Amino acid sequence: MLSICRHLCCSFAISISLAACAGQEQPSPSPAVSTDSSSTDAKAGKQANVTAPAAAAQQPALILTSQPGWVVEQPTSNMRRAQYLLPRADGDSEDASLIIYYFGPKAGTTEANLERWAGQFTQPDGSSSADAMRTSTRTIAGLSVVDADLSGDYVAETTPGSGVRVNKKDMRMLASIVEASDGPWYFKLVGPTASVSKWEASYDSFVKAIRPGQ
Repeated sequence: MLSICRHLCCSFAISISLAACAGQEQPSPSPAVSTDSSSTDAKAGKQANVTAPAAAAQQPALILTSQPGWVVEQPTSNMRRAQYLLPRADGDSEDASLIIYYFGPKAGTTEANLERWAGQFTQPDGSSSADAMRTSTRTIAGLSVVDADLSGDYVAETTPGSGVRVNKKDMRMLASIVEASDGPWYFKLVGPTASVSKWEASYDSFVKAIRPGQ
């Protein structure tokens, strides 16, 4: 009888020990909660990325007003805030194009961007385009604006970093850097000299009409 009792006690102890070991092998609920939380954050981030552009469209940092005679185009990249075609002057082979760029709050200094624009032109007499560029500053609706005017042969890269350049003779650029609440916006009008001159007053009206967003 004593032997049977000892056997039952041993079996019971072994069962308890096995149960305890099995309980230690079960995963803690904490990692599962952490994983779910990360997944939720990722989903929330994705939703935020989707809704952010809509919010930005409702409350832009700059309000732009297209001018009479301009053709509003769909921007061809997310770095372009607006894009306009300005019909060519009589005798020109192509239209002028105005593009409003935004590269983020840290897009380089004003001087660096003016230098980059100057590098997109060469002068027929071999002189410096940086020296040929005319610049001025003004304040519009409380915003600091730097304007640039440059003529020459347009040799900008077809795509930034591609090393492949256009070569267009007798071109002109009117450009402006506007310091908005979210960083600099870049206005760049390029086209045949006669076409850009045709729309010069209209471009100036466009820049003067900018207003800060809400």
